[in-house]
Amino acid sequence: MTPTPLVLGPILRYVDETSASIWVEVGSAARVVVRAAQRSWEARTFVVHGHHYALVEVVGLEPGSVTSYTVEIDGQQAWPHPGSVPEFPPSSIATRTPGKPLRLAFGSCRTSVPHTKEGNRTHGIDAMRAYALNGMKDDSSQRPDLILFLGDQVYADSTSEEMQQFIRGRRDIEEEPGAELKDYEEYAHLYRLAWSDSANRWLLSTLPSAMIFDDHDIRDDWNASTSWKQEMEATSWWQDRIVAGLASYWVYQHLGNMSPERRAEDRIWQRIVNHHDAAELDLSEELDAFADRADKDPASYRWSYCRDFDDTRLIVVDSRGSRVLTPDARALLTAEETAWLDHRMVGGFRHLLVGTSLPFLLPPGLHHIESWDEALAQGAWGARGARLGEKLRQGMDLEHWAAFQNSFRAVALMATEVADGNRGPAPETVTFLSGDVHFSYVAEVDRTSGSRILQVVCSPIRNPLPRLLRSSTAILSYAVAAPLGALVARSVKVPHPPFRWRNIRGPWFDNNLALLEDTADGLTLSWQSGTVDGEDHLNPRLREVAAMTVPRRGSGNMPGGEAEPETALSASKGTRARRGRRR
Repeated sequence: MTPTPLVLGPILRYVDETSASIWVEVGSAARVVVRAAQRSWEARTFVVHGHHYALVEVVGLEPGSVTSYTVEIDGQQAWPHPGSVPEFPPSSIATRTPGKPLRLAFGSCRTSVPHTKEGNRTHGIDAMRAYALNGMKDDSSQRPDLILFLGDQVYADSTSEEMQQFIRGRRDIEEEPGAELKDYEEYAHLYRLAWSDSANRWLLSTLPSAMIFDDHDIRDDWNASTSWKQEMEATSWWQDRIVAGLASYWVYQHLGNMSPERRAEDRIWQRIVNHHDAAELDLSEELDAFADRADKDPASYRWSYCRDFDDTRLIVVDSRGSRVLTPDARALLTAEETAWLDHRMVGGFRHLLVGTSLPFLLPPGLHHIESWDEALAQGAWGARGARLGEKLRQGMDLEHWAAFQNSFRAVALMATEVADGNRGPAPETVTFLSGDVHFSYVAEVDRTSGSRILQVVCSPIRNPLPRLLRSSTAILSYAVAAPLGALVARSVKVPHPPFRWRNIRGPWFDNNLALLEDTADGLTLSWQSGTVDGEDHLNPRLREVAAMTVPRRGSGNMPGGEAEPETALSASKGTRARRGRRR
């Protein structure tokens, strides 16, 4: 078989009723053509640090259609590769059907290690791969409208042996930053490791995807505090890391997040589409300067985005890059980002979904501890207490929404006003979708009227907590931490949260991919994981870890997060058994 010039992709990104965006990385400057339904669309490549990319905008499709496609590079078919034995159905574009209820897959935290017995032993079975092999391959009717990756698509600071072999081939791994990523070239290789597996590659070629970064896309605790940032900036390698991380994120993840309309307004994309010289456009210097500016001035660029799926709105919020770290004005979102979110947190939808990599509603005990630690680090117990607070913040990852109380309270007010019908007709739910914490759960705000306010977490896709940490995490989050956390938060005069919430499902610690669907019965949720029969590690089966339906208010079920009758809950036998043991 002749080598293919296709390095990575095709990856199906933004899809609406009549258009689709298809992203590729190729081996050299080329013209990329997508063919579907006897039509074709094309784009020239642009280059960043020696890597060549194209995003082809496919337009004029029929709403509600499913169309197979192929990819050509300089006139030669590259996908599917000629002569290859078909392992999966043809890649296709399924355009949105107007009025069709949203079906969404989501999750976070996925490491890139081989899908072998050893890889599965250390990192668990890749839930996304198990879903590709079982949930979509043989049943296209169950295809989600979108898969939403809520952070840590790649781990720049915790690399696999394969990644370290690549690093050793180009620099001394004993010198800073060691086994962590150094520059754009290493990011490009890391994305290649993450997206090259045949099953995942096919899934990404046929299932529209949206993405947002979290800390490990750059480094653990990214933008936790002023002290953290000063420590990074004092190193010899941080400037290269942050520039390469944000530049590669724009290319590999963010470019495909944008709608055609928003992309047309993006200055870098304008440079790409308006380039008519014979030579390939080299964006290396321009993209590096952009990334440096985005880091130093978070208000200079918006990574967040918003999409409406008929009567469901999805807002994806950047909770990492837009932080204000000034000690006396800490905020998870800049003033500009807060105003942008505020403008989009409105009623008039059946469901308002807010995607944020960090859970907005942590388990209450953990929330109180983080709010206490923020006050401690701000000097509530003096200089010595401030040093202790900062040490705890970085050592225990205490830097979620709860550790930015000003932003937490501002968004809590937005959510409450939407749920109370003060920003237009109240939706059925205001639901935060998150990852990051390496366990999954569902929490609900205690309310007796208006919309349900929910927190739904799916984490990880493939990077489970070690078993020894699971019990301590559950205890810290759900047991003694609740009253203890509230007590210590009051000791430093942290105001009470604006509402109460409680856990209604979970936690569970499996590698998962979650599915959310708007149905006539309410919002249905399920968590899918992989399991291996015998030694067949390359072909995991799919199993349901948990499932539930959040019914509409007034349906006869109990409000405010109290347990619904069993008729409202569908769960696998394994889930029922685990729930019984927790009691």
